[in-house]
Amino acid sequence: MALIEWSSNLSVGVSEMDDQHKKLIKMINDLHEAMKTGKGKEITAKIVADLINYTHTHFSAEEKYMAQFKYPDIDKQKAAHAAFVKKISDIQKSVNAGQLVTMDVMKFLNSWLTEHIIGMDKKYTSFFNGGGLK
Repeated sequence: MALIEWSSNLSVGVSEMDDQHKKLIKMINDLHEAMKTGKGKEITAKIVADLINYTHTHFSAEEKYMAQFKYPDIDKQKAAHAAFVKKISDIQKSVNAGQLVTMDVMKFLNSWLTEHIIGMDKKYTSFFNGGGLK
């Protein structure tokens, strides 16, 4: 069973961002599955590295549109994105040091992603849609 299930509740109404959020959810679910099934730390390390790389791609895209459409909460978004990247980087360091990914980490990823999408990202929908993104 997936840790995070995509639902319309998570949609921000912008297909590009929704597709990117779905990919992030898949990566978190893949990490969760690897952890649950006791897969090697190499697989976990690769998934965490992929997650870091993809968050940079996703956050850059969001922030580009926020700047383009003059989104008023861009600074709050950038700060949240930076905090998430730091946390994932800390997780990567732990994994690379041989520590296992714990359920606490999975709970953090689950709550951060869903709370960030619902609590912050949904607020940019009208700005992005008004700028022509759907």
